[in-house]
Amino acid sequence: MRGKVRLSRKVLRRSYQGLVLASVLALAPMTWAWLGSSGHRTTAEDEGWVRRVPETQAALVLGAGLFAGRPSPMLARRLDIAAELYLSGKVKALLLSGDNSRKEYDEPTAMRDYLRAKGVPDAVMVLDYAGFDTWDSCVRARKVFGAERVTVVTQEFHLPRAVTLCRTAGLEAFGAGDDSARRWAVTTYASAARELFATAKAFADAMILHSDPVYPGPREVSLTRILAGP
Repeated sequence: MRGKVRLSRKVLRRSYQGLVLASVLALAPMTWAWLGSSGHRTTAEDEGWVRRVPETQAALVLGAGLFAGRPSPMLARRLDIAAELYLSGKVKALLLSGDNSRKEYDEPTAMRDYLRAKGVPDAVMVLDYAGFDTWDSCVRARKVFGAERVTVVTQEFHLPRAVTLCRTAGLEAFGAGDDSARRWAVTTYASAARELFATAKAFADAMILHSDPVYPGPREVSLTRILAGP
């Protein structure tokens, strides 16, 4: 009987230790993302938020889905923020990075059309059709388009991962995030819950595997030309 009790206690102790280790491993990527972006992000909400954003070369706008060929509500909000950054002189260009993996689904073009209607000229917009995930968008911004300093535009719950990935990819990155919980609470909380798994994948891609983007090249000069202009 004593042997069974000792065995049960041993099993329970090992199980507890395993759970603690699993919890630490699960939270480590989130800690990495939050610490890596600390001091380099702000919420784009109150009237004076633009003043908190440093001047950079470009706003890197990350895709967030289309509805009937038009930007989803969350993506539209990202584009509104990017337009405000451009029109206020905080960025010289807009790098629109999204998914165009199939002919009938074209995020960057829909993003450009939306911004065009907001008064942003085509001449300052650069389209990245191979921004299939956040890591790909950050790496391609640096290695394919030659960006050095960007303001990443996304939702607030995504901002720590996005900014940290861009900084890991070699960009001097700041982030401006939409507080989407004010408008779409259920969708925001569901997306925020998925960040635990998305950040674990991001940590593996950036820090362990050093993954290349799906399409690592060739080099694009469109952003460089915009930045070289008056």
